[in-house]
Order: sequence, then structure tokens, then C-alpha cells
Amino acid sequence: MLGPVLYAMIFIGVLMIVEGVYLLIFGKSHSRENKVNRRLRLLQKGADREEVLVKLRKEQERHQNAREIPLFSAVFEKAAQANVPIAPSTLVLIMLAIASAAFVIFSVATSAGLLVRVTVALALGYASVFLWLRNKAKRRLQMFEEQLPDAVDLIVRSLRIGHPFTAAVNIVAQEMPDPLGSEFGVIADESTYGMPVTESLDRLAARVDVPDLRFLAVAVTIQSQSGGNLAEILNGLSQVVRARFKLFRKVAAITAEARWSGWFLSIFPIIALLLVQIVQPGYYDRVSDHPLFVPGTIIVSILLIVNVFFMRWMVNIKV
Repeated sequence: MLGPVLYAMIFIGVLMIVEGVYLLIFGKSHSRENKVNRRLRLLQKGADREEVLVKLRKEQERHQNAREIPLFSAVFEKAAQANVPIAPSTLVLIMLAIASAAFVIFSVATSAGLLVRVTVALALGYASVFLWLRNKAKRRLQMFEEQLPDAVDLIVRSLRIGHPFTAAVNIVAQEMPDPLGSEFGVIADESTYGMPVTESLDRLAARVDVPDLRFLAVAVTIQSQSGGNLAEILNGLSQVVRARFKLFRKVAAITAEARWSGWFLSIFPIIALLLVQIVQPGYYDRVSDHPLFVPGTIIVSILLIVNVFFMRWMVNIKV
């Protein structure tokens, strides 16, 4: 009866351990990134500009090239969006290490069959790394969305005082922190070594799943082909981006209570079931042999899953 509780506790513990180990190894460097982006720190250490460009592009493409691997494509896609400094092979080894540790714990603490232990352990290793990467990718994309309006305003001011667009991008790379600072630094370096800035922006928009960044790439591409006042175009884009970002925050504030209510209504039955099993393990023994017990359990589980999706649809307002 304590199997589900043990699985849940191990899953939460593994997530905390993975996050703690990552912060222990990379936390100091991340604290510095709030002030100076990674590209500038590499240049300040004496690295050549071309070497820094090659290093950053290799890090960006490391997980992109591994996204075609079956079963692991979703993990490597999130790793690419999060831009974690961990090789794909190392991520797979982390999954296997977590699965192995979970299998040992299940073998010692439970009496489940071998197939069940192996399946749950592998699922735990995969899910823990995937959820950790998804949270990091979500935070990084949110930082992109918050920094982009300021970056566009900085480009507009640079264009209005006479700087070319590539110089304005370089100013953004020097003034903005990560993640946007290093990404725009790569664009500035690629432009210096001959790549069209429109192509660099398109590559960035394809790699970073932020709609506003796609708007920026399209605006610059259209202006480069048809001409016009790029400063005025980007100024209008900046106002639109800020208005959308403000609307997103307003919608999130309005739907906060409904979202938390939905999560509570979805999770509370599971928590109640686990607590009943802990406090009184034999609570359902008298009805477990009834012919309607299994069909009723299946129906309730299906309704609970439907409730999760239905509550999510209700509060997922498209803007």
C-alpha cells in the first residue's frame, strides 16, 4: 500500500537532488551572469572573439544535433531551449544513474515485480530529467520575453543617433545580461565574419521559441528587402511587445485563482487517497472484492484525468 507514496517521495527527492547538484556546480557562474553575460566574461578572460563565437555556437548546436535521437528528442529539445552546459551523453548517463538508484530503492523497500520496478525506475529517470530541463527552459524563455522590449528600445535609440543595425546589435550584446546578451553577441560576431544579420536573427528565432523574437526577425528581413525607416518599425514593434507582455501579466493575474483552484481540485483526490493509505492501509479491504470496485476505480481515474485537462483549457487563455 505504501508503494505509491514511496514512488512519489523518491520522485520529488530526485528532482531536488538534480537541481541541487546543478546549482552546486554551476550556481556561482549563474550568479555572475545576472550582471555580465557569458560572452563578455569569456572575452574579458582574454579569449579571442572568433574562439568565443565558435565556443558559443558549439554549445547552442550541441543539443540541436541530438534532437533527432528517438525517445530522447523531447529531452534534448528542452535542453537546447534551456541551453544547459551538459552534453547529451551526460544527460543520458544522468537518467540511467537516477533509474539505477531508483531500482535499488524499489528492490529494497517494495515487493513489486521485476518488470514493474524496471519500468517505474526508467520512467522516473526520464521524467525527472525532463521536468528539470522543462522548468529551466521555461525560466530562460521568460527571461527572453522580459528582456526583448528593452533590447529593441536600445536598438531604436542606437539607430536614431546614426548607428548601423549591426552596431546597435553589438551595443545590446554589451549592455544586456544573459540570456539575451550572449545570443545577440553571437549575432554581432556572425555579422562581423560575413553572415547576413537577417540570417542570424532567423537562426535565433528558430532556436528560441519566443514569438516576439520572430516578429523582430521578420521586421528586419522585410526592411532589408523593401527599405524604410527601421527605427520607426522597431519602435512600433517595441510598443506592441510591451503591450502584449503587459496583457500576458494581466491575464495571468486574473486567472491565478482559477489556475490554483484547478491544480488543487486535481491533486487533492490523489493526496487524500495517499493519506488514507498511510493512516489506515486496510480502509478499502471490505469493498476491494466487489465487482464494481475495479470499474469504478477506472472511471474515477479517467474523470480525474479529464478534469486536469478541462481545468487547464478553462484557464489557458490565448492572447
